[in-house]
Amino acid sequence: MAFWFTLSVALCMAFLTQVFGSGVFELDLQEFKNSKGLLANGNACKPDCKTFFRVCLKNYQAVVSPGDCIFGTIITPVLGSNSFSAMGGSTFSNPIRLPFNFGWPGSFSLIIEAWYSPFGDKPVDTNNPELLISFFAIQRKLEVGAEWSRDVQTGKQTELRYSYRFICNENYYGASCSKICVPRDDRFGHYICNPDGQISCLPGWKGEYCEEPICLEGCSQKNGNCTKPGECVCREGWQGVFCDECKRYPKCKHGTCQQPWQCTCKEGWGGLFCDQDLNYCTHHKPCLNGATCMNTGQGSYTCSCRPGFTGVDCELRVKECDSNPCRNGGKCMDMEGGYQCTCPQGFEGLHCEHSLLTCADSPCFHNGKCRERDEGRSYACECPRGFTGLNCEKRVDKCTSLPCANGGLCLVHAGVRVCSCRAGFTGQRCEININECAHSPCTNGGTCEDRINDYHCTCPLGFGGRHCDIPTDPCSSQPCLNGGTCVTGGDGQPASCTCPNGLTGPRCEYFAATLPIRPSTEPREAFQWAAVALGVGLVALVLLLAMVVVALRYSQKLGRPGDRDSDTKNNLSKSKGDNLIPPEQLKITNKKVDLDVDRTSDRTIYKHNYYHLDHKSTKEFKDQLLQDDKSHNFEKSLEEKVPLSRMYREKPECRISTICSPWDSEYQSVFVIAEERNECVIATEV
Repeated sequence: MAFWFTLSVALCMAFLTQVFGSGVFELDLQEFKNSKGLLANGNACKPDCKTFFRVCLKNYQAVVSPGDCIFGTIITPVLGSNSFSAMGGSTFSNPIRLPFNFGWPGSFSLIIEAWYSPFGDKPVDTNNPELLISFFAIQRKLEVGAEWSRDVQTGKQTELRYSYRFICNENYYGASCSKICVPRDDRFGHYICNPDGQISCLPGWKGEYCEEPICLEGCSQKNGNCTKPGECVCREGWQGVFCDECKRYPKCKHGTCQQPWQCTCKEGWGGLFCDQDLNYCTHHKPCLNGATCMNTGQGSYTCSCRPGFTGVDCELRVKECDSNPCRNGGKCMDMEGGYQCTCPQGFEGLHCEHSLLTCADSPCFHNGKCRERDEGRSYACECPRGFTGLNCEKRVDKCTSLPCANGGLCLVHAGVRVCSCRAGFTGQRCEININECAHSPCTNGGTCEDRINDYHCTCPLGFGGRHCDIPTDPCSSQPCLNGGTCVTGGDGQPASCTCPNGLTGPRCEYFAATLPIRPSTEPREAFQWAAVALGVGLVALVLLLAMVVVALRYSQKLGRPGDRDSDTKNNLSKSKGDNLIPPEQLKITNKKVDLDVDRTSDRTIYKHNYYHLDHKSTKEFKDQLLQDDKSHNFEKSLEEKVPLSRMYREKPECRISTICSPWDSEYQSVFVIAEERNECVIATEV
């Protein structure tokens, strides 16, 4: 509730100060000069010009004109006569202050009038122009700040020096003194105000209005809080300076916790409250002098002592010098983990067992020169070229910079290092394995395998020997697996295995598997059987469709004989039309007759015959053919009677004869005669 009240007050104050604001315009009158003691009208003051000022502050005007003093006005008491410096007194305070109750606009107009007071210190009416000494008017832009702006105004016989500024009242800030900020240090906030009017929290506080305390640095935000700066009050179940330690279960003795009220036993402890000792070595550390302790159960232990110590807890130091290990008068000194012998002059070694050599003993080999050191107690050998070592006993190994590979031996020959290679290797460093298979030692298709200074031939079935040159019985070793049959090849051919179904391989060792054939993405040069098959299929389909169409047309002709005859077109040319039988030569009877067709056996014969219809009476019909070409000989066409239809027995039978065309035409004239009316017609066969 308090937070919302504070927020409401702050918002209201922010709104009001934007309108009203609070500040003061200050005018510091410094010096006024009227050396001749004259008025503005040129008259002289009597006896001198006792001067007071009227100040008018108003809104900015491009041309300052007298009028209402909107921002404020003030009349000073008499400050001096003629020329003087303005000083504050009991009745007047300098600088002159004009308070503002609204925001500073940033610009102003200022009118300063100097008036003559003939009655001493009492100012007179400022409406009498006869008493005016001088009139000054300015307009300026002015920013809020403590710095003074100096100015000098000069008239006909007067001069005025002054300064001015605009400052904000206490707790008001901003460019127009309209932003209010009141420092406070109470339950509603703990802050001061910056020069720009922004809230600046006091040390130890944070938040929008500095109402949240800053807890002790490092205090756990999850497990701790605070009510004042620098505190760290732990929540229930947590403890420690920073509230980052959980509280164990109250009766937990040798345990830890990750969350409050846990009891996780440390190493060597057990039980519900971690009060049972399981590790005597860890808790009591009985072994001394760096010994290793091992628990043996039920509070017992065993110590494994370091060298030089003994005892149950390795508390006793072993004195190895008691056995007098030093020889030749050497002094023994017990050390941690052993002993050390201090040898007398002339002896050396771990136990002073070796006598020291001097140059008198000629210790240098291979003609090395001996040089004494340490006053004759030691020596140094200067070895000749090619030898090294303490006593020049070692030859300089020139082969260290040229290691030989594959077991090669490094030799120095005439000062040159060379490698002597093992059999089967060659190269400067014996790094190349000689390929014994290079000369193809294996015959009869054998496979050569290179080895070190050797080779091995893997022979095919039917051959053996080191070089596969000895014929053998390939089937004697039963090479075929999984029930395969071994077949010996003839004429020197190798044997082969005949595998049962489902097996494959040279020895029938693999199961046959059918894999799907995947189309190859690479172009192939093989014959395109798929394209050929597709073309043949399309041709067959076209032929089938043609046969279906022909069959349908033929069935339509058989199903509608009347329509067929009536719809038949005779689109012959004029020369072909001459072969048609004139209608006046046809005779139709109503008696039933058989319909026969006289077919010409040879189309090259262009001779027209007479056709007769015999039915109880003999009648002749002559066919008179009109032809222009009489060069052709017409022979009698062979008559061949073919019945056209036996579908309807009730129908009259007609006899049909053909007339061979003299030209090789695709049309053939037909002459049909029937006894009954409307049954036989004349048609043209296409």
